[in-house]
Amino acid sequence: MVAIPGGVFTMGTDEPEIRQDGEGPARRVRLNGFYMDQHEVSNEDFERFVNSSVIFVNDSKIHTKVAAAPWWLPVKGANWKHPEGPDSNIFNRMDHPVLHVSWNDAVAFCTWAGKRLPTEAEWEYSCRGGLENRLFPWGNKLQPKGQHYANIWQGVFPSNNTAEDGYKGTAPVTAFPPNGYGLYNIVGNAWEWTSDWWAVQHSAEEAHNPVSILLASREVQNSLLVLWSGCCSESSCALLVSVWDGLSSGESASITAQAISTELVV
Repeated sequence: MVAIPGGVFTMGTDEPEIRQDGEGPARRVRLNGFYMDQHEVSNEDFERFVNSSVIFVNDSKIHTKVAAAPWWLPVKGANWKHPEGPDSNIFNRMDHPVLHVSWNDAVAFCTWAGKRLPTEAEWEYSCRGGLENRLFPWGNKLQPKGQHYANIWQGVFPSNNTAEDGYKGTAPVTAFPPNGYGLYNIVGNAWEWTSDWWAVQHSAEEAHNPVSILLASREVQNSLLVLWSGCCSESSCALLVSVWDGLSSGESASITAQAISTELVV
């Protein structure tokens, strides 16, 4: 694990790329120091959990396709061992991030590992890698000097992925250069769960170690939890350090470079 020093940072933005995602307003947040796993949970990591004495029940739900995102399709039989459906496997992807992990699955893994999911604020602070006022964890340019720093969709989304970064699906959890805190694939590659509940409205007041009201009160049912990392939309791939989305606690997904994984702190 990597020690993340405490500090103050500006969370969110007043100039969101996708306003309905709830990126604003920009607000100052103070965090105590904490530890973060150096990379996403791999298939190998998750397999050790499943094969342990713990009883694991994957609770992921299968839904019909989403009208606003027709590239997301329900695939019967898809799960963490078969990310693209029953005919797929992870034999050659043990060092790739585990996919099709719901929030409940992620919490069970964390409990087994003696860790926890990061809060939304901890995740964004870690993602920034000590940089302020930058679009990406490595600066303001997506590909400095032509170098790829993250696994994202290239080409025409969602019909043609040219895989210019070397990966058509997920990449190994330690692929690409780490950010300033030494964290790998903190954007791109896979979506990552946090412990907070998703909301569009945020207070502009300065906060210390903030957690969502729903998290503090344990109001779990019919709420959305915050997902972080690179995601693709009809118009672009969002890798900005302040972009997030939400799913319910029993939902999971895996579509090429979009997936669910966990980033852990203790």
